[in-house]
Amino acid sequence: MRCPFCNENNDRVVDSRESQNSHTIRRRRECLDCGRRYTSYERIEDIPFMVVKRDGSRTEFDRKKLLVGLYKACEKRPVPARRLDEIVDAVEHQVHEREDREITTQEIGQFIMDELKDLDQVAYVRFASVYRRFEDIDAFMTELKELLDQKR
Repeated sequence: MRCPFCNENNDRVVDSRESQNSHTIRRRRECLDCGRRYTSYERIEDIPFMVVKRDGSRTEFDRKKLLVGLYKACEKRPVPARRLDEIVDAVEHQVHEREDREITTQEIGQFIMDELKDLDQVAYVRFASVYRRFEDIDAFMTELKELLDQKR
């Protein structure tokens, strides 16, 4: 670290502390050449996770956007908000585990539908109708029939 006063690269760390949010480390340093002290901050550079859409475009992973979709699907249903947070946490965990830091909307959608199918079938159908873009009532009925067949 270069001293901001004498521009020499000869210092020692006097004190280190984590910041309140635990994402930054504050270091108090002393220049061994001029003897003055200064503060530096270290933080891990955040590399964004990308979502690959159906058309091939990429957008940054947005937890809030995913939660909004789940809340809409579960509106007026007896599904605890905590459970929806857990589903989004699981999706985030999947993305964090990947080396390429990308995930497709198809993978996200299928994972969420699998979770909703066990959690609340009405929410599942609502989510599937948007995710799978049902164009007509026949596509909707096909999905309902598959759901009923699995239930039996």
